[in-house]
Amino acid sequence: MSEKRPPTRRFSTIMFIIILVALGLSIAAFYQAIFAFANQEFATGSYFALIGIMGLTFLTYLLIQTRRKTLKLPIHAQRVATTILCQKCGFKNIRDFQRGDYILREAGECPKCNEKMIINSVYREAKEEKKGTQKLS
Repeated sequence: MSEKRPPTRRFSTIMFIIILVALGLSIAAFYQAIFAFANQEFATGSYFALIGIMGLTFLTYLLIQTRRKTLKLPIHAQRVATTILCQKCGFKNIRDFQRGDYILREAGECPKCNEKMIINSVYREAKEEKKGTQKLS
């Protein structure tokens, strides 16, 4: 678990569907505007063209905001640790989580008394965020 992975970025499926629907509606509005202008209906064509332009403006804004949010919120992998405890002498060992670890599983022999050790806890270590201001007491 010591290898560093780059932060992952997520793009919401729902947001993608909203963008596709809005793009489809904007294209349909432009199509209707062209059709109305061809039939000499300038008022109706202007309304459809305005709707299409507003839709594309909305899409551009949505894409810019979504891109900013994904850059600001990277997901970092957090360290998961396993605590192994000897029931006889109380020796405690903390190591990185390994696949298959679960509580009350036997995990080798104690280096002090050679008795069987068991996994006492599996937990995620919380990272302390560095802040520029300190708390005054």
